[in-house]
Amino acid sequence: MNLGRRILTSKSFATLALSFSLLSEAALAQEEFSVFRSDRINALITVTLFSAAVLLYTRWAKQGKPLFLRKIAGLDAVEEAVGRATEMGRPVLYIPGIDDLDQIDTIAGISILGRVAQITAQYETPLMVPVRYPLVLAAGQELVEQAYILAGKKEQYDRDTVRYVAGEQFSFTATVSGYMMRERPATNIYMGAFFAESLLLAETGNAAGSIQIAGTARPEQLPFFIAACDYTLMGEELYAASAYLSHEPIMMGGLKGQDLMKIIIIVLIIMGVVLASFGWGESGTVFKSWFQAV
Repeated sequence: MNLGRRILTSKSFATLALSFSLLSEAALAQEEFSVFRSDRINALITVTLFSAAVLLYTRWAKQGKPLFLRKIAGLDAVEEAVGRATEMGRPVLYIPGIDDLDQIDTIAGISILGRVAQITAQYETPLMVPVRYPLVLAAGQELVEQAYILAGKKEQYDRDTVRYVAGEQFSFTATVSGYMMRERPATNIYMGAFFAESLLLAETGNAAGSIQIAGTARPEQLPFFIAACDYTLMGEELYAASAYLSHEPIMMGGLKGQDLMKIIIIVLIIMGVVLASFGWGESGTVFKSWFQAV
């Protein structure tokens, strides 16, 4: 009997201890929880500044105020390259990368395709757009059709302008390379995500005597395009191309807002480096914690 009482007493104490432990953890969690996290105020300030900059620049763009954009030679050459194809009576080849539509590079390439299609529609120049994925096919066909409608040339739109070629990377490359050598398009435009096929495509186009304009955000493919193409858009120039070509207010506002935030962040980084290097009090630590918590 005494042994049983001792066991019950031990169990009671263990249960009581566990209850106190759970209560203390709940209380601690309650103390740590708050509606507003003061350690993330830097993120709040950053988002507020960025949103205000985008809204301000968008409003200025809608009001017709001139917003400066750095010249991008590759994009300025698009209309000239399409005009050359028109004079020679040869088609324009446009490749919006070889990745699927869930990649930002492909979205940028498809967006630029709309502007290129408007130019080819105005000049009545044949356009060829080979793709690898069904979603890119559907989006490209819709965008090109809208471009022809906006140009007032809907009757000249051919649904096979954007066509599915092959789902495998090098099958796609072989098919497109064969098209280049047979049809010899006057202008080849590569905009989007490219991988090992970048040099194969660019070298084939160069051998066919085409004007070539390329753009990608993948740094490992840039040297091949730079070596084999006449113009190359590097990194963020690909993402800025849509705003550069269309001058649409919302795109312009987003682009200029991003540029302003980059300038602010660069200035803050330089200030933090200087303060931390010279050990001026706690200022260097403040700047370091600011960027660590963003």
